[in-house]
Amino acid sequence: MKRRLEISELIFKILAYFLLTVFALCCVYPFIYAISSAISGKYYVDTNQIVLLPKDIQFLAFEAVFKNNSFWTSYANTLFVTFFGTIFSLVTSILGAYALSKKRLLFRRFFNFFLVFTMWFSAGIVPQFLNYVATQKVFNGIGITDDKWLIVIAMGMNAMNIIILRNAFEGVPSEIEEAAIVDGATELQVLTKVYVPMSKSAIATVGLFFGISRWNGYFWARMMVRNNNEWPLQVYIRDYLEMVFWNSDTDTIFNYPYSEASIVYAMVVCAIIPILIIYPYIQKYFAKGVNVGGVKE
Repeated sequence: MKRRLEISELIFKILAYFLLTVFALCCVYPFIYAISSAISGKYYVDTNQIVLLPKDIQFLAFEAVFKNNSFWTSYANTLFVTFFGTIFSLVTSILGAYALSKKRLLFRRFFNFFLVFTMWFSAGIVPQFLNYVATQKVFNGIGITDDKWLIVIAMGMNAMNIIILRNAFEGVPSEIEEAAIVDGATELQVLTKVYVPMSKSAIATVGLFFGISRWNGYFWARMMVRNNNEWPLQVYIRDYLEMVFWNSDTDTIFNYPYSEASIVYAMVVCAIIPILIIYPYIQKYFAKGVNVGGVKE
C-alpha cells in the first residue's frame, strides 16, 4: 500500500515537476524554432514573425543546403574529427586512468596531483596557442599536413574525463583482478577483459563528452586549421554567417524565395541530427557513469 504524501511533499513534487517541465521546454524551443525558421517563407523569417510554428512552409532552404558541396565537405571533416578524435581520446584516457588507479604505480600521488593541478591553473590562451603551433610544425616535419590530425591528436586529452575513469577503475573489486592474474591474464588482458567491461557506464559517458566536444569544437579548429577545405562544420557555419550577415557586398546574391537565415537554420538542424540519433543509445549509461566515476567514497 502506498504511503499518502504529506502536503509539503506534494507541494515539493508539483514544484519540481513544474520547474523540470519549464526547463525541458526551454531546451526544446530553440530546436523547434530552428526547424520552423528553416522551412518558413522568406517574408515571415525576415520580418521575425516566426515564434513557434512555421509559416508558408517550403523546403527550398534544405534543398539548397543539400546541394552545397562545401557544407558536406565540412560535414565529412567533422565526422572525421569526431570519430577518430573520440577513439584516440578514449584510448589514451583509459590507459592513463588505469595506470593512475593502481597504488603500485611509482610516484602515483605526484601524477594524480599534477593531473588535478592542470584543472586549477590553466596556462592560458597564448601559451596554448604557441604549443599548438609548435605541434603543428612537428606534424608538418613528419609529413602530416592535414590539420585535422592536429585537432584529433594534440587536443585529445581532458583531465576531468581521466579522473572520472580513474575513479571508476578504482571502484572495481581488487579480488576480480587478482583472480584474473592467477588464471594467467596479462596486464593488457586485465584492462580489456576486466576493467573495461565493468566500467562501461563511465566509458560511455566519457566517450559522449569527447564526442560532443569534437562535434561542437569551434575555437581551436578556427585558429589552427588553415585550409578551408579542412574546416569542420561549426567553423564553416560561422564563416557562412560572417559572409551573409556582415558583408554588405553579398546582399544582391540572395534573390531567392527563402531567407538567407533559413539556410543557416537548415545547416544547424542538419548539424545536430547525428547527436540526436546517438544520444538516446548512450543516455542509459549517462547518469550511472557520472555517479560511478565522479563520486569517490
